[in-house]
Amino acid sequence: MNTIQVERKHDIPIKRQIYQKIRDQILKGYLTAGAALPSTRELSKQLKVSRSTICEAYEMLITEGFLIHRQGAATRVAPGLSIGTYSKKIAKIIPQGKKRYIVDFQTGRPDLRHFPQYLWQQIMYKITRNFKMKDFGYGDPQGMLALRREISAWLLRSKGLSVNEQDIFITSGATQALHLISNLLGRTGNTIAVEDPCNQGVLQTIINTGCGIKAIPVDEEGIKTQQLDKINVRAIYTTPSHQFPLGGILPAARRAALIRYAKATASYLVEDDYDSEFRYVGDPIAPLYAMAPSHVVYIGTFSKVLFPAIRIGYVILPQELQSPWRKLRLHTDVQNPPYEQAALAEFLYTRKFDHHIRTMKKLYKERRKALLTALKINLDSSWKSWGDAAGLHLAIEFQNRIFNTDFFNRCQKSGIRITPVEYHAIQKGQHSNKLLLGYGHLETAEIQKGIEILCNVIKNS
Repeated sequence: MNTIQVERKHDIPIKRQIYQKIRDQILKGYLTAGAALPSTRELSKQLKVSRSTICEAYEMLITEGFLIHRQGAATRVAPGLSIGTYSKKIAKIIPQGKKRYIVDFQTGRPDLRHFPQYLWQQIMYKITRNFKMKDFGYGDPQGMLALRREISAWLLRSKGLSVNEQDIFITSGATQALHLISNLLGRTGNTIAVEDPCNQGVLQTIINTGCGIKAIPVDEEGIKTQQLDKINVRAIYTTPSHQFPLGGILPAARRAALIRYAKATASYLVEDDYDSEFRYVGDPIAPLYAMAPSHVVYIGTFSKVLFPAIRIGYVILPQELQSPWRKLRLHTDVQNPPYEQAALAEFLYTRKFDHHIRTMKKLYKERRKALLTALKINLDSSWKSWGDAAGLHLAIEFQNRIFNTDFFNRCQKSGIRITPVEYHAIQKGQHSNKLLLGYGHLETAEIQKGIEILCNVIKNS
C-alpha cells in the first residue's frame, strides 16, 4: 500500500484514484487472495486524506467483489482475482499521415464545395426547432413517412417510376442496404452472383455477411446474361443503368433475360442505381425495377448526390421481403437519426434537391468534357473510353499496354492517384490495360494538370 499516491489536482476524484490503484494491485497479483488491507483510519493517515474518502473507496471495492468485509474483522482481498502481470511490450502504432497528391483521381467523390451548406443549415435549424417531444423517441425502422413520400415523388418526376411509399425503406446509405439484403438473402449459405468487375466495397460487404460469391463477367453492355444458365444463386447484384466500373448500359434483351432467370429460380435481382442522376446525354435510364417489381430490390443513395456524411439511402422491397427486413433492421440499429431524415424530406419537398441536381449535373458534364479533351491533347489515338456519358468517373482502355504495380508506384511518386480497373476485378488479368479516372471533385485546371502528369508517366514507362 506504500506505493499508492494520490494526485490532488487530477480530474479523477481521490476516492476513485484509490479504488483504481488497489484494484490494479489485486488484479496484477501484488495483493494476493486473503491479504488484509489497512484499516480505513490507518490508510487515511498514510495518504493524508479524509477517512470518509477511504471508506468510499473501500465500499466501491467491496460492492464490486474485490474485497470482503466482515464486522469486527479486517477487510481482505477476495479469492480468484489475479490475472497476472504483463511485461511484454506492445509496439506503439504511429498513425500515418494521409498521402497528399498533386491530383487525386479517386472515384466516387462528389464536389462538396458546391453543396448549398448554408441552405442546409437553415433547413436543419427549422426542422429541429419544430420537433415535438414524440420525435425524440424511437421511430419506425422503415424510416420517416414524410421522407418516404418525398422519395416516391422524386422517383416519379425524375425517372417516371411509380412507387408506393409503403414499399420504400430508409437505410444508412447503400452499404447498409446491401449488408441487410445480403443477410436476408444469403445468410443460410446461399450464393449471390455479382458482376465482374464489381465495386470492391460492395464485394467486401457481401462477403462479410458470409454469403458465397459467384462472379459473372461483364462487357461493354454490362453483365453477360448468357452465363446465367451456368449458375444457381439466390440473388444477382447488378448495376444496369451505369455498370460500375466500366459504365455500360444493360440493353433491354439482357434485362429481360435477368428477369426470366429470377422468375424461373425464385431469386431476386439487386439493382444498385448508384449514380443514375448524373447522365449527360438524354434522359435517365429507366430502372430494372420498373420491369419486375416483385423480383427486384432497388437500392438508391443520397451520398453521391448530396454529401457522403448524410448517410441516408433507401431500398424498394418486394412485399415478401418487407416483414423480415423490418425485423432485421429493428435488431440491427433500429432506425436512422430523425433530424437528417426530416431535413432531407424538406429539401426534396421544396425542390431544392432538384435544383442542386441540375447544377451539379451541368458542372460534372463540363468536367467530363475537360477530361476527355485533356486526354486527346496529351495522348495519341491508342486509347478509348468505356461506357455511357454518366457518373463521376471515366474508364479508359489503352491498346497494347499492361499497367502493373511499378506503373502505379510511378504515378504515386509523380503526385497522382490512379485506380486500376483490376482493383475491382474478381478474376484478375482481364482488365489490366484499363484505368479509372474520377473527376467529379476536381476543377478543370486540376484535371488538366493530372492528365499531363499521367501522360508523362505513361510515355516514360
